Amino acid sequence: MENTPVSYDQIVFEISDRIATITLNRPDKLNAWTAQMDQDVRSAMAIAEADHTVRVIVLTGAGRGFCAGADMSLLQGIAFAGEPTTGARSVLGHNAAEMGKADVRPDFQRKYSYFPSLRKPVIAAVNGHAVGLGLILTLYCDLRFASTEAKFSTAFAKRGLIAEYGMAWMLPRLVGHANAMDILLSARLFGAEEAARMGLVNRVFPAETFLTEVRAYALELANSVSPRSMGVIKQQVYNAMFQTLEEATMASEEAMVSSLQSDDFKEGVAHFIEKRAPNFTGN
Repeated sequence: MENTPVSYDQIVFEISDRIATITLNRPDKLNAWTAQMDQDVRSAMAIAEADHTVRVIVLTGAGRGFCAGADMSLLQGIAFAGEPTTGARSVLGHNAAEMGKADVRPDFQRKYSYFPSLRKPVIAAVNGHAVGLGLILTLYCDLRFASTEAKFSTAFAKRGLIAEYGMAWMLPRLVGHANAMDILLSARLFGAEEAARMGLVNRVFPAETFLTEVRAYALELANSVSPRSMGVIKQQVYNAMFQTLEEATMASEEAMVSSLQSDDFKEGVAHFIEKRAPNFTGN
């Protein structure tokens, strides 16, 4: 049973089987990013985060593209005017995310880096071109799955721009220094298989069955894994990027004590012993 909690102008937002799916919906423009789309996605993410029935969030694109980057009309306006317009500032600005939480690092509360602040896993289902800002969006997702028809590019150097929105920090951590320098400096277009080889995407699925495969993975997380565990583990992994081994170990020891006292831990043991499907509550 599908539920569309809110109707948006430039995305489609659906909740079904514990999965919230956000589909960028400007297929005639390869889902090029606009100020309105930015607002729509942020709103849908906040609703999915607050909905206790949602366990996993999937971000994808309608038609042939995932997201072809910032809408060229915004870039043209900046090039001709010499400074960003009001609409461009909304897309290109550096304001902190409105859904920020006290227990989340400021690093993950910026304009496009707020996905890690959500306690629910965010999966990028890259169905087509993910270029420039579109590629940045995938970097801040927790998992990236690509269709065999997906294409990737940083694009910035070919537009006279630079590595934006923390990409110079995030990209090397995913693909390594050498690969990051290559795709940033050359701004070349590359395919899904190469993206998988360098570690940019987790898996590549055939275009014909792509969304079915992604949804099957999301369903496995939604139905078989403790949502509490996913939230804590996600926070651990992102915090560890800034911690020493000692700090990460100490934090994990504290988190383990809390986990052992949780309802999900009791259910995790019970369903294993009783050989039945789990019924995690997230508590």
